[in-house]
Amino acid sequence: MAIWSNDFHDAMSEAAYQFNQSIQVDDRLLDADLQGSMAHAKMLGAQGIIEEAEAEALYQELGQMREDYRDGKLAIDYEEEDVHSFIEAELTRRLGDTGKKVHTGRSRNDQVATALKIYVRDEIEVLCGLLEDAMLGFAKKALQHTESIMPGYTHLQRAQPITYGHYLMAYAEMLLRDYGRLQDVGKRIDLTMPLGAGALATSSFPLNRDLTTELLDFLTPSANSLDAVSDRDYSIEMLSALSILAMHLSRYAEETIFWASQEFHFIHLKDSFSTGSSIMPQKKNADIHELMRGKTGRVYGDLINVLTLMKGLPLAYNKDMQEEKEALFDAIDTMKMMVSLLPAMLEATVVDVDAMYAACGQGFLNATDCADYLAAKGMPFRDAYQITGNILQYCSEKNLTLEDLSLEDYKRYADDFEADIFDAIDLKACVYRRNVLGGPAPERVEEHAQALCQALEPSQTKS
Repeated sequence: MAIWSNDFHDAMSEAAYQFNQSIQVDDRLLDADLQGSMAHAKMLGAQGIIEEAEAEALYQELGQMREDYRDGKLAIDYEEEDVHSFIEAELTRRLGDTGKKVHTGRSRNDQVATALKIYVRDEIEVLCGLLEDAMLGFAKKALQHTESIMPGYTHLQRAQPITYGHYLMAYAEMLLRDYGRLQDVGKRIDLTMPLGAGALATSSFPLNRDLTTELLDFLTPSANSLDAVSDRDYSIEMLSALSILAMHLSRYAEETIFWASQEFHFIHLKDSFSTGSSIMPQKKNADIHELMRGKTGRVYGDLINVLTLMKGLPLAYNKDMQEEKEALFDAIDTMKMMVSLLPAMLEATVVDVDAMYAACGQGFLNATDCADYLAAKGMPFRDAYQITGNILQYCSEKNLTLEDLSLEDYKRYADDFEADIFDAIDLKACVYRRNVLGGPAPERVEEHAQALCQALEPSQTKS
């Protein structure tokens, strides 16, 4: 029987009841809801709203339910309308009429809002731990390839030589921002606590919202009860942060698919993270990376789902908001799975250093260094750029590289060229000279990766 059933309401049809149910989705909120209920019960007793003995019995039994749930001993009744109804029904089964008092002074509206915040806060902690592992994976892989020279691209055209380590640390930086975004979401979740807002207008009971706020480790009680029960900004923020994270992983997956193709052949994937073809024996497919790229659209869909859901809702709570949970949970589950795969995906990526270096010899990746050479001699850079372009045209016509030219060839374009031009355009030297902070020089990449490892490994040890 629904917790709202009484003589005033006729019975709901079975089909409507099934449509209305959410327990198959929100059962994962059980532990978070138990935490909120324990704080509420303690407050009810402290305020004399119910007898202290009853409040203590509720508090202890709710704590026992948490233990039972962790130990796999609490069987959820999936005939209940939602997990919040189940908790009250289970308490009543265990404590009799005392169990019915747990809902005094609250509504499912503020109960749900509080449990959701607690749940998302806990999931942020899990995700941040997974991101730490992933960032360490990128940094440690980068340390293995501080001198592995590869083409850097703009517009997917070979542009300038960098190192594979430098490339990997770009993704470490992206994940670091994702980490910060998730923590920012957590800070805003912690800022306000909804419990005590009631259905929309608080309660006539003398609730002590400061006490429940402290017990649940929030900073302040929500200042407006209407907003407290209808706010899902934190859910949309979480989905936004997860969508950006998914986009970053999709970019990495896309490039890995490129690099592993026969057209590039910069890397190959171990069998642990690739599949074969059902018809072509020679094929090795980057299916896991392709799925990562594909699931990104799913996470975007979850965000658009909730944004669309919320855009026209009047205050305060509306049943439409029940649909928000499924999208939020789906995005969290998807991203936890994707991020958790990254360290092993990196481990399964074998780099063909020679192929990467050979690719740098095509496409005039050292052309900027030729222009910089002239500029360093005192020539205006725009003039140096023009002269270098003329040289490149000659090389293209003759099917030559800059390294193939003689000093005499260079001097036909500018007297400033000397024998040291060949040192200036050496691919390895081109990378090593880019020793500016944030650059691809091995020394800088090593500093960058080591600093990230040192920042993360203490927290890894602690966890």
